Amino acid sequence: MELKSKGHISLEIDGEIYDYKLYESLDSLSRTNSQRKSAKELNISHTVFNRRILKAENKLGFKLTVKKGNGSTLSDGGLRLLEEYRKYLIQIAEPDNINIAGGHISTGLLKSIDLPFNINVYSSNDNDAFKLAKRGVVDLLTLDDPLIAYQRDINFIPIAYDYLVLISSPNSRQIKSISDLNNLNFVEVNGSAQRLAWNSLEHYDLKYNIKHSVNSQFDAFKIVRNSKNLYSFLNASYFKGNEILKFDTRHVISLVKVNDNDTKTDDFINYLLTSGQKEIGKQGFIPME
Repeated sequence: MELKSKGHISLEIDGEIYDYKLYESLDSLSRTNSQRKSAKELNISHTVFNRRILKAENKLGFKLTVKKGNGSTLSDGGLRLLEEYRKYLIQIAEPDNINIAGGHISTGLLKSIDLPFNINVYSSNDNDAFKLAKRGVVDLLTLDDPLIAYQRDINFIPIAYDYLVLISSPNSRQIKSISDLNNLNFVEVNGSAQRLAWNSLEHYDLKYNIKHSVNSQFDAFKIVRNSKNLYSFLNASYFKGNEILKFDTRHVISLVKVNDNDTKTDDFINYLLTSGQKEIGKQGFIPME
């Protein structure tokens, strides 16, 4: 498969041009795991969304999606195609800009701060962002959870603290003690710091049931709030909720320099660790002490 960049809104694949609408659809589906939810997010009908995917699959000669539970998600081919598109977007960005890829929470923080730097930020989950970082197409990797860095003995730079709060469906029973968490039904967010919550429940010998799995904390929040008797642990910097596991789930939001020899990111990192700490605190995160 030969890919060529056709500007920031399209890619040419084996002589066929696929515009931004296809990649917009793939990106949405990678987060929602539902064609209907993605169609609603993009403000198009489910029929139009499905036709867009099928038309591209017929041209490409491989599947872009696979069934997942009651919905669907990207196939390996779909993920590769989306990764290529993200890579080209980074490559055609202004050369003096700092290119950053990372988890939704950490990149959301950087997007919300009034920074004295020009940055291009690409939000996904920690795992997908790490794939881009391994290919060397970004300057910085941001991590919602430092697990990836721990597992690979990668040096990371903490820039803030966060913790998880318990979000519950309307009219769910009130959670007053840790024992009340036993045998609840949860929505899981892939690639998030929720592992700290699951580890804590197991430490307290409590059972828990994962009923849904999504790629975005915002999708988890919507599912919980529109359901009955569902719960999720989400970042306190973005969501208000029960702080019952506040101290058990405290973790760092961090940066990883992709190229240690790249000096243009040093000033950026130094700003975040000094003057930027006040701005970070304004966004609901806990500044570094």
